[in-house]
Amino acid sequence: MNQTVRLALGVLLLSAVQAPAQETETPKEPVVIPDPQVFVTQHSGTFNGVVVRYTARAGETYLLDEDGKPKASIFSFAYTKTVPGDPTRRPVMFIWNGGPGSASLWLHMGTFGPQRVAVPSDAQDAGAPPYPLVDNPLTLLDVTDLVFIDPVGTGFSRPLGEHEGSEFWGLSEDAASVAEFIQQWITENGRWNSPKFLAGESFGTTRAAAVADLLEGRKSISLNGIVMISQALDYTGSTPVDDNLVSYITYLPTMAATAFYHGKVSPEEGDLEAFLEQAREFAAVELAPALIKGSTLDEQDRARIRDRLAYFTGLDPAYIERADLRVTGTRFVKELLRDQGLTVGRLDSRYTRDDIDDTADSPESDAASDAISSAFAATLNHYMRDQLEVTMDRPYKPSGRLGRDWNWRPVPEGSYWEPTYVNVARRLSNALRRNSALRVLVASGYYDFATPFYDAEYTFGRHGILADRVEYTFYEAGHMMYVHEPSLEQFMADVRRFIVEASS
Repeated sequence: MNQTVRLALGVLLLSAVQAPAQETETPKEPVVIPDPQVFVTQHSGTFNGVVVRYTARAGETYLLDEDGKPKASIFSFAYTKTVPGDPTRRPVMFIWNGGPGSASLWLHMGTFGPQRVAVPSDAQDAGAPPYPLVDNPLTLLDVTDLVFIDPVGTGFSRPLGEHEGSEFWGLSEDAASVAEFIQQWITENGRWNSPKFLAGESFGTTRAAAVADLLEGRKSISLNGIVMISQALDYTGSTPVDDNLVSYITYLPTMAATAFYHGKVSPEEGDLEAFLEQAREFAAVELAPALIKGSTLDEQDRARIRDRLAYFTGLDPAYIERADLRVTGTRFVKELLRDQGLTVGRLDSRYTRDDIDDTADSPESDAASDAISSAFAATLNHYMRDQLEVTMDRPYKPSGRLGRDWNWRPVPEGSYWEPTYVNVARRLSNALRRNSALRVLVASGYYDFATPFYDAEYTFGRHGILADRVEYTFYEAGHMMYVHEPSLEQFMADVRRFIVEASS
């Protein structure tokens, strides 16, 4: 037998030996997904002077894939009034926070929930536990049911089976999953004919515009109203970076409000509202044209703009000159109180902190977040176990920290797209044009450096948004205006009125 024949025979014998081993490989075990966990409790409270008996349902809702298998668990907290008969004429509001990657605990424990955490109203540090968990007579259960939604990757919500987080972590993907949850919730609870509202904060307003577009369009679910808290629809006006011309305009009134609060300016008008109206006028009529002219601005006009900027911001004219008349919001929060060794907050510039590095051009951390975050996390976890009887086998994530993994593409993968600032404003415009009864309430804080209040006016004044459907409210607080007691009271009164009017 020659060598070639022996080699061929050897290959055949080896294949024959290997074949049985391949046929007896252990099949892959299927992924076992447990049943959704749900915790139901009964409660009673007095809200807006009305005694309300209500059911709290904290639990998982499974979204299904095309094969009918669970693809994601969305955890929600639903508070529904316990009433006999048909509840379909009672409004329901779906509520979430932003991030992307934030759970709903901020709006849950700060404003809309039947109980809330009481943090200092005067922008002081909430300190260490125990934190006060108090009844919230301002909540809206007298006029609407409330459903707090934690998107996938936040709170207890997560992908299931062989599905990955990337299927839900994106501008379009996130909106689709939340819209799917709403459709499923109103179906399971028989609430298709109830007046419906959305309420979102920060990125939650980005989500709200996209969800409204999906509901009003593909899903044929009409809304009565949307509450936009610290809106973020067109990110051009809320991104304070070099060379973003619009941001120098939209942030100027917030700088003026902050300088006023900290006593760094002596306005001709002693009233904050009048001073801010001056700041708006200066930003649009004088500052914008000057910045457009750039280096062609003549010396006399440049000096006048520099001095007016100093008047509104409380900054040294020499600093403004060195900044080439372009002071970003990030640098302002570090510069305003530099002489005191303090940095003001980004989410709420009433707050201050003492950074280690007093020479830096930007803050080391956010004074507002540092002051209150632990109080919100601690009280929600306590409230869930103590009153809602929630016992899950995994920790609740206040923040999923999904920003780095987020897909901001507004078009499908493979389609051409040149990166731009995020902008979902036209999706809101689409929803308004599909539904002639849809109304929008835009709530903004004067001391918000994350989503400046003048940007709300700038954004809603363009993009085809129907002005007669939009109402603005402003508060002497920051991004989370509800941590300031007087602002909380006014905000809740404004939202309650909005719901009653839009439901009738």
